[in-house]
Amino acid sequence: MRRFILLAALAATPLAAQTHPADNVSAERLEQDVETLVSFGTRHTLSSQTDPKRGIGAAVDWGLAEFKRIGAKCGGCLEVLPVGETITGPRVPTPTLVRNAVAIQRGSERPNEVVIVQGHIDSRVTDVMDAVSDAPGANDDGSGTALVLEAARVLSGQEYPTTIIYALLSGEEQGLHGGQILASWAERQGFTVKAVLNNDIVGNSCGSDGYCEPKLVRVFSEGPRADLTDRLRAAATRFGGENDTPSRNLSRWVAGLAEKHPDGLQVRQIWRTDRMGRGGDQVPFLQKGYPAIRFSVGVEDYDHQHQDVRTENGVFYGDTIEEMDFAYLAGVTKLNVRALDALARAPMPPRVSVDAAVRVDTALTWQTVAAESYKIHIRRPDEPYWRADNRTESWNGSSMEEIAGAGAGELGVVIPLRGDDWIFGVSACAGAWCSPVSSAVPGGAFAPVAKD
Repeated sequence: MRRFILLAALAATPLAAQTHPADNVSAERLEQDVETLVSFGTRHTLSSQTDPKRGIGAAVDWGLAEFKRIGAKCGGCLEVLPVGETITGPRVPTPTLVRNAVAIQRGSERPNEVVIVQGHIDSRVTDVMDAVSDAPGANDDGSGTALVLEAARVLSGQEYPTTIIYALLSGEEQGLHGGQILASWAERQGFTVKAVLNNDIVGNSCGSDGYCEPKLVRVFSEGPRADLTDRLRAAATRFGGENDTPSRNLSRWVAGLAEKHPDGLQVRQIWRTDRMGRGGDQVPFLQKGYPAIRFSVGVEDYDHQHQDVRTENGVFYGDTIEEMDFAYLAGVTKLNVRALDALARAPMPPRVSVDAAVRVDTALTWQTVAAESYKIHIRRPDEPYWRADNRTESWNGSSMEEIAGAGAGELGVVIPLRGDDWIFGVSACAGAWCSPVSSAVPGGAFAPVAKD
């Protein structure tokens, strides 16, 4: 059934003042976890799988054991398992088992709808094939690994409608293998992936040139979708959508969430998939059409990543724990925890379509999801962000803030704005918790693209 609603408005329920799980994030625990990771000597993907104290095998075993300890404290709320495959490739010359440590916190209402937080547990030195030398990997990516474990600690005692998956990935430095393994596994499980938060190099605040960014974290998001078909690419080229992918809207949503907590880290959105000439474990998820973003430090320290541990011409090189800023890492962890908490409470973003051709108004329609209400969002095509206040002169001062819409079916609204001049989107809300915006453009839906 299709229902059209004209300019209906409801007041959003205010957030109750209460302690948030993010308040329980501990910089001391984060440091202890990174110290443990560094103690394995090297976590290179091609290092020992069987040595109990050194190498990738010991590190992954420790990650699995730590997830089990966390789960035991919440009465077995975490399902812990290794997710791995035997891999060969350009940087994996012989068949090698690549294992991810995964913990699943099942949702109470929509267990098949998942949010994933991840970091890679493997490390490297200057030579990407050197599996013998010490590779502390404190920041790259001991920081992301510690963040994921700490998120599990502070969120595992909560109950959420949506499932949260915590993942420590292997094989990143050898070709994003851990991300590819986990993305394929999620696809085989039939999960609806709402969002992937990839954390890679999130533990320093100053660069090798002395420039510091202690108050900002960068969030990377793709422009055109990686899974576009020729037909959808043609539609997006003609009608727009290059700045409205699910990942781009997820990035906007995280930035907006950070702004609500001005004392915490703020987001600098980087509107490209990753850093220049580089990549991370969010990429395999993007290739499958899953919304995914990368968190990384505001400024990288190139002397202390992908480097042999050494002193050369009076300059120290190496990814050691002494070069990290654990107060900064705690800030990135808190932002991730707030995002996970909100995403796991919010409904799935709806799939939105628009009819604005040769007419003076615009009709939006969307399939309902498990939501109590929906918010309409607008911006001009040359504006980067959704408008905080949806009122415009064209609406004669009326405000379309929230539209009631519980139940299954299709909802719609007619907006007295010419569609040629505006971008429209819809977010789904359950009480105060609203999803990222789903844009009414080709490829705007939070779902893999259907193949032609």
